[in-house]
Amino acid sequence: MVRDLRDIYLKEDEYLNCEVTVQGWIRNHRKQKEFGFIDFSDGTTFNHLQIVYDNKIDNFDVISKFHIGSAISATGVLVSSPKEGQKFEMQASKIVLEGDCPEDYPIQPKRHTREFLRDLAYLRPRTNLFNAVFRVRSVAAYAIHEYFQNKGFVYFHAPLITASDCEGAGEMFQVTTLDLDKVRECKEVDYNKDFFGKQTALTVSGQLQAETFALAYKNTYTFGPTFRAENSNTKTHASEFWMIEPEMAFCDLDKDMDIMEEMLKYIVSYVMKKCPEEIDFFDSFVEKGLKDKLTKLVSSHFIRVDHEEVISILKKADIKWEFPPEYGEDIAKEHEKYITEYFNGPVFIKNWPKDIKAFYMKQNPDGKTVAAVDLEVPGAGELMGGSQREEDYDKLIRRMKEMNMATEGLDWYLNLRKYGGCVHSGFGMGFERLLIYITGVENIRDVIPYPRTPKSCDY
Repeated sequence: MVRDLRDIYLKEDEYLNCEVTVQGWIRNHRKQKEFGFIDFSDGTTFNHLQIVYDNKIDNFDVISKFHIGSAISATGVLVSSPKEGQKFEMQASKIVLEGDCPEDYPIQPKRHTREFLRDLAYLRPRTNLFNAVFRVRSVAAYAIHEYFQNKGFVYFHAPLITASDCEGAGEMFQVTTLDLDKVRECKEVDYNKDFFGKQTALTVSGQLQAETFALAYKNTYTFGPTFRAENSNTKTHASEFWMIEPEMAFCDLDKDMDIMEEMLKYIVSYVMKKCPEEIDFFDSFVEKGLKDKLTKLVSSHFIRVDHEEVISILKKADIKWEFPPEYGEDIAKEHEKYITEYFNGPVFIKNWPKDIKAFYMKQNPDGKTVAAVDLEVPGAGELMGGSQREEDYDKLIRRMKEMNMATEGLDWYLNLRKYGGCVHSGFGMGFERLLIYITGVENIRDVIPYPRTPKSCDY
């Protein structure tokens, strides 16, 4: 009977001393005169299986020439293993080559640099590191859905093609069917002749559309790809990435922070429970102390502090800052690090200066700040950001005019304030940034299967 390694490891007592068949790939192959040892993996678990065969097996000479990377089927009895750190092994009675692999197969059993493996993105899931990374990605994605579904949130599929720029930054990939050679000759583009009859782009956020569903279902969330045409080559930026964006009606900033904290703890706890081997691997080979970091996060009480107080703390610090902190301005990475160390844990920084925040954020009575929040976590800095949304129609219109934003095309969004509007809030978290935090793998290119970055769109 064919069995996945995952099932065998979950029910090892049931399969011990029984004959089974497994199907997967050769990760390493050590041959001796009378014996052979195959390091076998089928991808269903992070664990491997050692397959042992001897010269009594049919086609011993042929099997001993099987190459690393080849696909095989192996049948044999699972027996207790004398090898330290290995519970059992297979004494093979039959090994069949399902798919050969040449000797110049690039993923040999040695340490490869991550830069080298990025150029082989279609093969890198076969290595231990990326096998662990992308399984954690899968499990974390499931945890996100489970958290929100258990809370009764409606999963909303935000449009990927949009005519609205949520962030107002203009860094969007345009979508067009116009002949670009002809467009180049024109002084002015006539978007009436384009596919949608107007200027459109790939979305930078599903938030505005999600708000419409929140005011119908009360609680909704998006989880899907978003796009930024930002010419940035840092370790934390990509042109295509995934976002989690919940929106909640009858929810103020304090309740928003409650959900942010609860959701993050749920996801981290879920991954640690479901992927213990992967987390152990990351802790040993990627980021020392990772398990302690994640365990502390789950058990921490997240501090809540105003932006103005944060700036005061930073100004009083006996540190020569590379970027001196100032009231009314954003904070830098060095400030985020100091604040989490100062409070010895995760910190919600709330009530930000309105001049550095988006148009849709709730304006506070002081006229200077908005009900916005960023979550800073030790070792990573900002992990997610949110706000109470402005529910007052007139205030929202005035704010857009202050920022020289056109209201045309956003009538539907503004009308939410007229047609049964209410206090509502939401937040966003970059999925890849969360994975960087959970795995300790510091480059966004290594936590997304096929990264899209400036001058790079392979596969």
